[in-house]
Amino acid sequence: MSMAKGTQAQSPALHAADSHDLIRVHGARVNNLKDVSVELPKRRLTVFTGVSGSGKSSLVFGTIAAESQRMINETYSTFVQGFMPTLARPEVDVLDGLTTAIIVGQERMGGDARSTVGTATDANAMLRILFSRLGKPHIGSAKAFSFNVASISGAGAVTVERGGEKVKERRSFSIVGGMCPRCEGRGSVTDFDLTALYDDSKSLSEGALTVPGYSVDGWYGRIFRGCGFFDPDKPIRKFTKKELHDLLHKAPTKIKVDGVNLTYEGLIPKIQKSMLSKDIDSLQPHIRAFVERAMTFTSCPDCGGTRLSEAARSSKIKKISIADACSMQISDLAEWVRGLNEPSVAPLLKALGDTLDSFVEIGLGYLGLDRPAGTLSGGEAQRVKMIRHLGSSLTDVTYVFDEPTIGLHPHDIQRMNDLLLRLRDKGNTVLVVEHKPEAIAIADHVVDLGPRAGTEGGEVVFEGTVEGLRKSDTLTGQHLDDRSTLKPAVRTPTGKLGVRGAGTNNLQDVDIDIPLGVLTVVTGVAGSGKSSLIHGSVSGQEGVVTVDQAAIRGSRRSNPATYTGLLDPIRKAFAKANGVKPALFSANSEGACPTCNGAGVIYTDLAMMAGVASTCDECEGKRFQASVLDYHFGGRDISEVLAMSVAEAEEFFGAGEARTPAAQKILQRMADVGLGYLTLGQPLTTLSGGERQRLKLATHMAEKGGVYVLDEPTTGLHLADVEQLLGLLDRLVDSGKSVIVIEHHQAVMAHADWIIDLGPGAGHDGGRIVFEGTPAELVADRSTLTGEHLAAYVGG
Repeated sequence: MSMAKGTQAQSPALHAADSHDLIRVHGARVNNLKDVSVELPKRRLTVFTGVSGSGKSSLVFGTIAAESQRMINETYSTFVQGFMPTLARPEVDVLDGLTTAIIVGQERMGGDARSTVGTATDANAMLRILFSRLGKPHIGSAKAFSFNVASISGAGAVTVERGGEKVKERRSFSIVGGMCPRCEGRGSVTDFDLTALYDDSKSLSEGALTVPGYSVDGWYGRIFRGCGFFDPDKPIRKFTKKELHDLLHKAPTKIKVDGVNLTYEGLIPKIQKSMLSKDIDSLQPHIRAFVERAMTFTSCPDCGGTRLSEAARSSKIKKISIADACSMQISDLAEWVRGLNEPSVAPLLKALGDTLDSFVEIGLGYLGLDRPAGTLSGGEAQRVKMIRHLGSSLTDVTYVFDEPTIGLHPHDIQRMNDLLLRLRDKGNTVLVVEHKPEAIAIADHVVDLGPRAGTEGGEVVFEGTVEGLRKSDTLTGQHLDDRSTLKPAVRTPTGKLGVRGAGTNNLQDVDIDIPLGVLTVVTGVAGSGKSSLIHGSVSGQEGVVTVDQAAIRGSRRSNPATYTGLLDPIRKAFAKANGVKPALFSANSEGACPTCNGAGVIYTDLAMMAGVASTCDECEGKRFQASVLDYHFGGRDISEVLAMSVAEAEEFFGAGEARTPAAQKILQRMADVGLGYLTLGQPLTTLSGGERQRLKLATHMAEKGGVYVLDEPTTGLHLADVEQLLGLLDRLVDSGKSVIVIEHHQAVMAHADWIIDLGPGAGHDGGRIVFEGTPAELVADRSTLTGEHLAAYVGG
């Protein structure tokens, strides 16, 4: 007995299953990581910090999250894996202790014109089921309330085999969908300005078509010239009615051109399919400019912009149709759903109510379910993606967040911090890539990467507590407690830009004069109407250059040199010096290595297994033909120039025999935004979010305009990079430009000459100007949420 008692008194040995409390990474070499080894505690909140481009995302997303996702995919059958994205194993020696990873990245949502907040979060799916069960009159299943399903019906004979005999039977079918037939569920209809499509004084052979990509020599030009429906040498103004109809509206028709079987389709339906089916913000700049010039978008007169058919709008619950429900502010819709006491659909009402409450809890109660997903800001899109994880009962999951405080006012950051801590307290591991000191402060564990960016980064420079980071000598540690002070003197405006009766989204008939010749910061809580005011009333005016939050697009063939236009003057300089064609110096054109087609690597597709990329043996990864590398300029060949950093290239093209002013100007702008370390030929797909943001800023600085509008330029920027950005904004203003910045960062607010604060809340509680004046007056006044936070920040 005594022995038994003694055994009970001893502390029980740790069970083997409880010993796996660390995620261990050893020897990570993804992108710029230099054999990084870290041990991260599970069921804790770990924040990864470091300058933009130091390797944070490579470690968190490219290594830990990527391997977790790959291993989960491998649990499915090979048949299912064939439909999934194939992922290669990250370059790492040991990855141990991983759990299922749920990734919430900072990519903007849906480029599809049909995607809304409701469809992206499944709230619409639940609403449709609710209306199909309770709506009066009853009009059909949930499909009858979907604006993505068209109503169709048909009948005909089908052949079926029975008992070895073929029997013909008559069958009919009908699907009742909720799509508005006029606008096809898009909510808006388009009218074409025909003068923007073609020059009617010319014939097709003379290049009458002015649509991008429809040149005379191109493929479309050949189709229009060889289709036989009209004379390609006759000016369009002399076309008969039938010829003009065939040119613009003809339905798809099989034809033969130059011995090739093709389908001919009129110009307008072809443009609608290729350009209008996509979100306008996702189009390339020259196509977007054409679309905005050639088309006018007006709300659909049949459905009033609701996207739904008349039948779908006629079915109601307590006098509310599904269109009314989707247009309500989500906080109001949640109240309405709670008021429906219907036992027959109780589980559905609870699930829908919980989803809508999650919107309110995360600070998005001001949105409506019918808001197009493409119009959400970066911060809004990221929080919408978090909705589905908030009420999850899963535990022991790794949640991976990429800058969850993007687009958040200091007032909203506290709310986000609470959500991250709640996820952790449920027993989950939370990994956050972050720059904001308020978000770093709540970490249980901090990993700081650096010491600098690009090739000078990729090492762990500190690992430990927030307190330890503060005392460390790393760049993040030095800047963690940085607090900007208010400027002793502000600039005097040179003029004003008047906005009258602004009513976009939630704006409530706003009148304001925006001062010119100074640095103006527009601020306010998320959803208060900042972007609606500036993008709705200022952007698009003549002389206004807008740098929005849209991600820069580019394949693995794109690099900083091609994106900024830097490669054009370089190619011309090489061509002139060697007396050959400029196309030879493009890896996407005549100079490309024939073996790898200028990619530098050869990709082997292995179906559901991860593809293999191996360096091309012919060009050794240089991307160019050997003969092209015999041509030199300033003692370097084209591949050596593309391997230079921006800083090296600026020096190379700035003086001596390689002096090229056009190239040097572009390189100067890239250095100004802090990208001096970037390699000219580095693929765009490997750049971090902050690097992409600054690269875009560098290209827009070349545009001619008197007013620059920047939408949250501090996105993805380290505290040390923000100082450089402020210097750049000052130089822009001092050179005679007017700069308007939509921003939440207190350092930028403190640096402003003039502040416009919107609020007081979000959604229908916002949309008003609550303060305009200097930062010092805002701090002294403290009458708004922004004023309180700015005063606390500057120690006022």
